[in-house]
Amino acid sequence: MTKLIHIEVSRLEQMIQLPADLERKAKIQQQKQAIYQFRNQLLSQHMQREIQNADLSKTEYGKPYLTEFPQVAFNHSHSHKHYALALSHTVRQLGIDVEDLDRQVRFETLAQHAFHPEELHGWAEAEYSSEYWFKVWTTKEAVLKASGLGIRLSLKELNTHVHAINHGGMCQHPEIGSFAYQNYHLGQIMLTVAWQAEPSCQGFQWPLIQIIQH
Repeated sequence: MTKLIHIEVSRLEQMIQLPADLERKAKIQQQKQAIYQFRNQLLSQHMQREIQNADLSKTEYGKPYLTEFPQVAFNHSHSHKHYALALSHTVRQLGIDVEDLDRQVRFETLAQHAFHPEELHGWAEAEYSSEYWFKVWTTKEAVLKASGLGIRLSLKELNTHVHAINHGGMCQHPEIGSFAYQNYHLGQIMLTVAWQAEPSCQGFQWPLIQIIQH
């Protein structure tokens, strides 16, 4: 059976229209509600039935899943400008992360805090490329979200083995096992999807990944 991951990518401004004079706290709360509503809308389309917040449960570490359809994996992420949802009926553990490439980042400070020594070396070899940095960052986030542990595993302990030229690979850690990932540079964003690398008789089976951008 062919494994398939479906990804929807949207600009937040197309999903969310908030009054300009909203206070920051109210704006964050309304944006959060709008993102959940949009997530449920996408899930409803794929499941061909109405999905509401009440239809979701959370694992011990807070990863959401569909209560009546735990075999359906999904994960979502949003940056300041974009939203992404990954969904699969055939891949069990799934994680996704999206970042705006024009985001203002303290690259060196965060790298020293979160990058594995081999990743720091790779970043230096890539001449401190911001694209490489975002590939590493989104891969770490996507893998840890797929594992269900999130930031409970130190970012610095996870070596993603991200390559400056290649846009996908595999990584592992004793606490979470093996995960595969694919990086996508989509115009203004870096998007990475990760999943648990389950072996098949031909080796590790790479899923078909479909991306729809709105």
